[in-house]
Amino acid sequence: MTDQNPLIVFTPSGKRGRFPKGTPVLQAARALGVDIDSVCGGRAICGRCQITVGEGEFAKHGITSATGHVSGVTQVEQRYDRIRGLPAGRRLSCQTQILGDLVIDVPPESQVHKQVVRKEADTRVIELDPATHLFYIEVEEPDMHNPSSDLERVYLALKDQWGVENVTCDLSIIASLQKVLRKGEWKITCAIYSRAPGGGKRLTAIWPGFHEQLFGLAIDVGSTTIAAHLTNLSTGEVISSAGLMNPQIRFGEDLMSRVSYVMMNPGGEQEMTTAVRTALQQLAEEVAKQANVPLDSILEVVLVGNPVMHHLFLGVDPTELGGAPFALATGLPLTFPAREMDFKLNPGAYAYVLPCIAGHVGADAAGVVLSEAPHTQEEYMLCVDVGTNAEIVLGSKRRLLACSSPTGPAFEGAQISSGQRAAPGAIERIRINPETLEPRYKVIGCDLWSDEDGFEEAISATGVTGICGSGIIEAIAEMYLAGVINQDGLVDGALAERSWRIEPYKRTFNYVIRKPREDGNEPLIRVTQNDVRAIQMAKAALYAGVRLLMDKLNIDHVDKIRLAGAFGSHIDMKYAMVLGLIPDCDLAKVQSAGNAAGTGARIALLNKKGRDEIESVVRRIEKIETAVEPKFQQHFVEAMALPHKTADFVNLKKVVTLPPTKTVTIASEDGEGGERRRRRRG
Repeated sequence: MTDQNPLIVFTPSGKRGRFPKGTPVLQAARALGVDIDSVCGGRAICGRCQITVGEGEFAKHGITSATGHVSGVTQVEQRYDRIRGLPAGRRLSCQTQILGDLVIDVPPESQVHKQVVRKEADTRVIELDPATHLFYIEVEEPDMHNPSSDLERVYLALKDQWGVENVTCDLSIIASLQKVLRKGEWKITCAIYSRAPGGGKRLTAIWPGFHEQLFGLAIDVGSTTIAAHLTNLSTGEVISSAGLMNPQIRFGEDLMSRVSYVMMNPGGEQEMTTAVRTALQQLAEEVAKQANVPLDSILEVVLVGNPVMHHLFLGVDPTELGGAPFALATGLPLTFPAREMDFKLNPGAYAYVLPCIAGHVGADAAGVVLSEAPHTQEEYMLCVDVGTNAEIVLGSKRRLLACSSPTGPAFEGAQISSGQRAAPGAIERIRINPETLEPRYKVIGCDLWSDEDGFEEAISATGVTGICGSGIIEAIAEMYLAGVINQDGLVDGALAERSWRIEPYKRTFNYVIRKPREDGNEPLIRVTQNDVRAIQMAKAALYAGVRLLMDKLNIDHVDKIRLAGAFGSHIDMKYAMVLGLIPDCDLAKVQSAGNAAGTGARIALLNKKGRDEIESVVRRIEKIETAVEPKFQQHFVEAMALPHKTADFVNLKKVVTLPPTKTVTIASEDGEGGERRRRRRG
């Protein structure tokens, strides 16, 4: 200690400065620009400005710090500790005064820009800096001798106590302001939205007294399912999630059928907009109920979706997306009051929609890019959001390309003879013995394999009802590995002599997985030749799109693959590669990205810089239109083979033995077998 003003050093930031004795630590932190949280403005109400006082000699900083170098614990802190609890050794920085040299640690939970780990497989973090923040203020009471309106004095308090200027508000705030001020005895909490259209800051909500609940919704509007995540904007924590089937399915399973519905039915777009908005409000109410959060504490909504869903939830006719040149009404990022989309949340809540990349590569693909960050990679990363329309992004920090490919609904179990959506009773895993051709399988809702004791009892309530997307992928890949089908996807009828599971059907053969129960309460579950063709068509369209982007980048391999979406979350990457759904790659670098579009929405919700980032990145993504590319058809034809007609899957062959070339027998018109030879690389 010297005659100089005490020196205070903050960790982990390393910021330092000298301040007069008696200066509150919070005040010193603000003066130095230290990242320390406070909603109540130093009134010891919120408890977010907690610190730890360093004890001992800190040679690195050249000072000795001690708890005796700060003022004693105040009655206000004691009261806070009794009511809400303070961890041992913690102080409230707003109540702690500097008396001598100090090293002050600001723990992560006390930092404004907290970092939230996105997922275990990725060390990338989300810096917590949402567009909406809460500010507790004490407003001067009206004075006959100094006439000014209540709103003016609120704005003045925000400026004087928090440095928040250039604030505007809606009429709804003005209408309720006087009652709120008087109920709170001139102490209120304000929600300020910092990305209002036109710039400036927007006062979006007010509460009497101290209020600390602040939540946002991140929503992925898929053509099949809609998922919502209720997120605490103060901590970054997802406190509840829910999903439901998109009610627009009744208008058509795939995107183009919904566009066709609009074309053929005047007012059809309004029907679908109403249906999806009703579902969005239902989801908002469900996640709020799960978390016991009042709807008026939800101040922000961030949405992503493919271009058709994007237009329909915005109330825009998607007809132009039904044909070339696939023009978007808008692909720009959008910010508007959430009530304009019929959300019944806090009346001042704002909605933000991520930008679209192109006519068939939407805001959901932008969400995947923000989540998986291919634009930051040295290596070439492939990101695929697998759905009825696959959205593909490929590249690195040097260059990014995108395209879409019409895979259709086969990957979701639709248009498959025994196919169904993922639900209890659906086969999701299957293995086929190459010697006996006997299958063993698992169904959703049961942990046992079908050849394990107790399986039939365990599934008695649901039965085996069909085969879902991940199941059909594994079934066809296993049929190929077991020799049931050849490289061209033809079912080998000669195997009927070895197993009853190979059954003739018209001019082809089927593979029977499970016969119906004797009581007739279960369907026959089999894979037909048409099922194999449907999957071949879907995977060839996807692979051809990827191959086209590889051509444009002049590369012959990709270094990393991320499969996003519900389908990508559940399939086994090895089997996806056996089918040739994705190009050859080191399997250790092929991962599911989960609901990456939803994760991207959550990043944009939690960090306004994330919005700036994706808006910038989208502008430099090059869109490739597969429909006008002459090589697409060639790539498609070659990709029909399993895993591919010409590509050599070097990495795959390190972990899987692909079957040799074989002669395939098909059925004749009368059901008798005939031979057709198909040459295939082993």
